[in-house]
Amino acid sequence: MEALNLNVIVFYLAAGLAIAGAFLMVWQKNPVASALYMLLSIVSQAVLYLQLDALFVGAVLIIVYAGAIVTLFLFVIMLLNLRGEDLVNPSAGPKRYVKLIISGVVGAELVYLLVESTGIGTHLTKLDSAIANFGDVKPVAELLYSKYLYGFEITSILLLVAIVGAVILARREPGEN
Repeated sequence: MEALNLNVIVFYLAAGLAIAGAFLMVWQKNPVASALYMLLSIVSQAVLYLQLDALFVGAVLIIVYAGAIVTLFLFVIMLLNLRGEDLVNPSAGPKRYVKLIISGVVGAELVYLLVESTGIGTHLTKLDSAIANFGDVKPVAELLYSKYLYGFEITSILLLVAIVGAVILARREPGEN
């Protein structure tokens, strides 16, 4: 058995924090805490990309997602003055159990797909060699501005519409408190 080296420890720590951050983001009732857990998950994912020598993708995660998107979410949450206790519906008891059951079924399906697609159940596969130039600027830019151009532009339009919608929802009429 190999001794654990620092890279393996950092990998497991970052992967665990990414999963825990995503899980806590979904389970939080307070939207500000949820956005901060999303930030934790994104930073942990950036660490994983940095371990794969995908420096550009890791930097993009930090700069774009952690720096801009999470800040935008926090700005919208505070602009709309959302509170966690306002979002909780006390009469939603049975609905919560339905959500838990559906989440469990979807989680079981994901585990099944992971086991079937990677062959974890029959044998452990090992990635012998990484894809050349994985995570560098040129391959990412070529894919982003050729194959995924329309999806990229539609996403930017959706973010713009969400910002405009949040501002309209938060707008107060003259004389309102």
